[in-house]
Amino acid sequence: MPDKSLSEAVHRLMHAYTHLLREGIQRHHIELPVTHIRVLKCICRQHQATPQSIARRMQRDKAQITRALNDLIGASLIVKADNPLDRRSQLLTPTPEGLKVMAKLDAVEEWAVQQLTAGLERDELAFFLRISQTMADSAEQITDTEKGDS
Repeated sequence: MPDKSLSEAVHRLMHAYTHLLREGIQRHHIELPVTHIRVLKCICRQHQATPQSIARRMQRDKAQITRALNDLIGASLIVKADNPLDRRSQLLTPTPEGLKVMAKLDAVEEWAVQQLTAGLERDELAFFLRISQTMADSAEQITDTEKGDS
């Protein structure tokens, strides 16, 4: 049975990382809600992103994603175009302004990681990454198994 301190450590780490991200986002004057930031990141990092693929990846309702997409289009951060492979969907791509915002977000994430890992040696960080990846993989396997049972 896992020690309760593991839950507390994971919870504390999540909150510390989230706090650093929020601070960095404020410092860079990025005025987007978290959902919009996540959607923009998906579009920038996913080849041939569609509203459906983003909703699946983020595990969110397509209507919620559509609202965020409309806001990002209105802010001139993304554009959509017809998908030549499927006329029922549209491809989403970042605009030059969207790429600038993404560069700021990348800088914020890099800064946050530097803050969190400042006291770690390279081998300690590599060990942490292996352990956390194993834990995440285990959680995903359980989730995937439960989805298959429904």
